[in-house]
Amino acid sequence: MLIQAILDAWHALLRGRTRSLLTMLGIVWGIVAVTLLVSYGSGFRQVLVRAFDAFGSAVVICWPSQTSEQAGGQRAGKRVMFEQADVDRIKASATMVKTVCLESVRWRPISYGDRMVNTAVRGVCPEYGRMRNEIAANGRWITDVDQAERRRVVFIGGKVREQLFGSKQPVGEEIRIDGVRFTVVGLMDRKIQFSNYFTSDDRSLFIPYSAAGDLWNTRYGSVMLFEPVAPEFEDAASAQVRAAVADRQGFSPTDKKAIQMFGRQEAKPVIDGITIGLQVLLIFIGALTLGIGGVGVMNIMLVSVDERVREIGLRRALGATKWHIRLQFLTEAMLLMFLGGAIGILLSMAVTAGAGALPLLGPLFEETSGKGDIHLSINLTTVAIAFGVLFFIGVISGMVPALKASKLDPVEALRYE
Repeated sequence: MLIQAILDAWHALLRGRTRSLLTMLGIVWGIVAVTLLVSYGSGFRQVLVRAFDAFGSAVVICWPSQTSEQAGGQRAGKRVMFEQADVDRIKASATMVKTVCLESVRWRPISYGDRMVNTAVRGVCPEYGRMRNEIAANGRWITDVDQAERRRVVFIGGKVREQLFGSKQPVGEEIRIDGVRFTVVGLMDRKIQFSNYFTSDDRSLFIPYSAAGDLWNTRYGSVMLFEPVAPEFEDAASAQVRAAVADRQGFSPTDKKAIQMFGRQEAKPVIDGITIGLQVLLIFIGALTLGIGGVGVMNIMLVSVDERVREIGLRRALGATKWHIRLQFLTEAMLLMFLGGAIGILLSMAVTAGAGALPLLGPLFEETSGKGDIHLSINLTTVAIAFGVLFFIGVISGMVPALKASKLDPVEALRYE
């Protein structure tokens, strides 16, 4: 029965080709708007999430501060300082922590030939690269051997490379950090990141923590970093880290002011609020545009009902039920909607293929690889959302004329002139 209803609807639409095509134009425009807006929202979210993830997808940064609670006879206001002993205690007792290490940061003069820059030099552990997503564009990251042997090697950020080397390949070259020679072993891939501390990663140099001890006193770390065993255990891991340091340094494990922590999970609600809110808004705007096309379909179908009153009466006289009449007109409306939708999807694919990348963060971060740009794409999720909105509007647009047609009195319909 459904197949027959579709065939009847197809023949009915063919009888008014011009009217059907003009009506479908509104649907085509609406579905193009929905798919492109959904695609833009999805691309915007991907760029934003990638920029936040560049900081580290699960890393937590700990800043030493002062105690605010008295514990074990200790006065409030005691200064907390991170030492290697704290790291060892965390490794021994914090079961929710996967990796932990100190980071020591100083601003030092960096020179190569006659070029000089003063920027942040970070003494870090080998695991730091994985925790903070420090990816090498050339060369390599700092290794365990570098750390164990106090090798004077350095991994440099993209901005530092431009200032010291220009377009020259820096890997293998020697630079001087505060007058001490270091060999460049790696160049960081350009980073687009919203979150950073001290300074951005691409304006920093990274050396083994052990080698940093040759340049300055590294007994106390500037910050401490740790990674939970899984992102969802960040709160539990944070509590264990605070408790371990508190136990060694003699302050209350509930004193959150003693150690300030910032993790990815704290930023996640902000990211979700911005991106999901924008996606919902764009879908709503697209749905309104598609709704205008749905109003056009409803209007045409109501005109069609008025033109086919005698046909409806004849069908009822031959045994068609109200349900059959509703199905017939609803099928015609849905066929119009889905034909227009299919054309709209194809047109959207053509537009996205020709549009290329839309600049977003690239110009802001002076990045030209395209990682910070929005790349429009029509995927299955976008198509599913578009056709979901299309189906909802199509049912509403077709049901009103279908109900009107099914409520016609058969006798009065046969007499209609």
